Parts: sequence; C-alpha cells; structure tokens
Amino acid sequence: MHNPESKHFYLLKRLLRYIKGSLHFGLPITKTDLVLKSFLDADWAVDPITRKSTTGFCSFFGSTLISWTVKKQRTVSRSSTESEFRALAALTSDIIWPRRLLHDFGIPQNYSTNLFCDNMSVIALANNPVFHSRTKHIEIDQKFLRDHIQQNNINLHPISTIDQIADIFTKPLSTPRFHQLRLKLTIIQDPSI
Repeated sequence: MHNPESKHFYLLKRLLRYIKGSLHFGLPITKTDLVLKSFLDADWAVDPITRKSTTGFCSFFGSTLISWTVKKQRTVSRSSTESEFRALAALTSDIIWPRRLLHDFGIPQNYSTNLFCDNMSVIALANNPVFHSRTKHIEIDQKFLRDHIQQNNINLHPISTIDQIADIFTKPLSTPRFHQLRLKLTIIQDPSI
C-alpha cells in the first residue's frame, strides 16, 4: 500500500478479474442433518522465501459450508507430517467454538466431530499415546489433540487425496479439479445471486 510496484498492480488486476468472474457464485444454505464435519490439508514449505507451510480447512454443518480458513503457519515445519499436524491442531481449536455455539442453541453435539485428513502419519501420531523423541517439538499440539480425541470432541478419519476438499485451499489445481472441488464446497453458480 505504501510503495506499490508493477507486480502489485498485476496481482490486483488478477484479483479483480477473479472477482468479476465469480459474481454469480454463492453458497446455498440447505436444510440437512445437523452434523458437523471438517476437512483439512496443509501444503508443506510452500513459501519459497520463508519455507513456511500453508494450512487450509473447511467445516460443514450438514451439507452447508459454514467456515473455511487459509493461513500461513507461524513456524517452519520440518516435515509434511508436522505441517499437517499443526493444521490439525488449528482445526481442532477452530471446531470447538461451533460445537459450543450449537450447544447454546439447543443442538448439542453428543458425538465426535469427524475431521478428514489425507495424511495417515498424522492420524497415527494423533491417536498414539506414546510420545517419541522425534516429535517432542510438537508435544503441546499432540497433547491438545489427544485430549479432544479422548473427550470425544473429534474423531479423525483418513480420506484419499482425490476426495480431499481442502486441497482447493493449499494447492495449485488444474481447472477441472478446481471446478470439481468448488462444487464439493457447495459453491454454485446461480443467476439470481
């Protein structure tokens, strides 16, 4: 903002073109089951300068998308497992609020919220009570996740990379794959919007 360069104008123009092309898209709110579920992904060391990873996740209430987040992680991760593990901790922290809010509205979540992750190492690490010296640097996140798994607030499920909706937030995609994931996010083109 203080010292714009030509590359900034190029990126602004690209953003405005994207917005212009998506004016007729919206998120429908549909009457479905009252079950929370979330999808998460992380792209390891994606930033070429800082080597920080990007976290992406989205949450659905039934089939209605209610929240999504894309954020650069605060620290550099040493592996893709660590990167996704940090994303899982962030999503777990994020999902606690809607669970409490739904309880306040008289819609208690008496069951675990299903979180879908495409990294089997992360699922094993989160469910494993044994702590290894290789994972000491993420011990707080690990204990946080174990507590919420044991309290039945969350339940981790594997998902194939093909079905991982959160890929749209963390990876460059081909146009057909982008359209497929956008549709899975329930973003639809409606001329009445």
